[in-house]
Amino acid sequence: MNASHTYDAVVVGGGPSGATAAHDLARQGLSVLLLDRAGRTKPCGGAIPPRLIKDFEIPDHLLVAKARCARMVSPTDKKVDMHIEGGFVGMVDRDVFDEWLRERAAAAGAVRRRGRFTELGRDTDGTAVVHFETDARPGSERGPQPPAKAQVRARCVIGADGARSEVARQSVPGAERTHYVFAYHEIVARPAEPPAGYDPSRCDVVYRGEISPDFYGWVFPHGDTLSIGTGSADKGFSLRNATAKLREASGLQDATTLRREGAPIPMKPLPRWDNGRDVVLAGDAAGVVAPASGEGIYYAMAGGRLAGEAAAEFLRTGQAGALKLARKRFMREHGTVFWVLGMMQRFWYVNDKRRERFVSICRDKDVQQMTFESYMNKKLTRKKPMQQVRIFFKDLAHLLGLVRA
Repeated sequence: MNASHTYDAVVVGGGPSGATAAHDLARQGLSVLLLDRAGRTKPCGGAIPPRLIKDFEIPDHLLVAKARCARMVSPTDKKVDMHIEGGFVGMVDRDVFDEWLRERAAAAGAVRRRGRFTELGRDTDGTAVVHFETDARPGSERGPQPPAKAQVRARCVIGADGARSEVARQSVPGAERTHYVFAYHEIVARPAEPPAGYDPSRCDVVYRGEISPDFYGWVFPHGDTLSIGTGSADKGFSLRNATAKLREASGLQDATTLRREGAPIPMKPLPRWDNGRDVVLAGDAAGVVAPASGEGIYYAMAGGRLAGEAAAEFLRTGQAGALKLARKRFMREHGTVFWVLGMMQRFWYVNDKRRERFVSICRDKDVQQMTFESYMNKKLTRKKPMQQVRIFFKDLAHLLGLVRA
């Protein structure tokens, strides 16, 4: 079996991670194929922090809204507004944002193909062969034709094909052991007369068992639309019913629904991101969605950039060990944050009593400042050790029930 064309890298998946990896590699003059499925938009609140905007040079016109406040809502409907002092969090529409990233990769020299990855094989000389199906061909007198099959050779493959990645399943040991939250949201048109209290620059985050037994619900502004959704690892929990309750509680039950989307979201980085030969993972395929917050766009793009760097090093040296650099560098930079957020989710999200106390903690100015500094810069701030000591004792007081929620 011989494929007709050989690329330096084939990137499977054109979301933020795959498009970033393809862009970075193409800019270096490497031959890159970016393979992406048509018509796929991931459910996502669409929040991007300042560090992402700066690091990845995102133009202002892609920001459909600028959030300057996060409102935390407790199970008893107590509200805590956490204002972003002197800054904002950008909000993007994923269908437009992702396509812009893919087009940027193409402008840098990557070749775009629409298609669905099916199999990773090997040519007679051991080179990887990426098999995929292109979109269904136009109909004829005999009716619609099945998808056409195609294949290309690849010196390196980057699997950025999302949660439950087929590239990962076929090539990376242990990929099947990932834990997931299933996310669902509805994109609705902003009513001509928004409900009382609506603020187009505020993101609402709702911690209530009936909205999610182990995660949270959200109402995020997107200019002329809103993203309203929730997530849970409980397979028996109805995300659609919970979203309907959230819409009603927000006064948006009659807003026009434009589309509905759902997808699994990984909650823990995979223990291994490469096959030790010529494949490396990125984005959701590698499990890089932050626990507790569910934030994924920044980490996907950061992971895509690191996967691209590892692939470039592998292509330059021929040393398969270079592919391990993607995970090593990511965990060195973000592993502590993921660990802290994972511990927080496991403790505070288990029942409404603890959720109530968690929202109460968010009233504290020290907590707010540290939270936003860490979120905006993607690092745990270490500038103010006494502030961290104060937060520790305040958290302890809440844990022991010494503070009223």
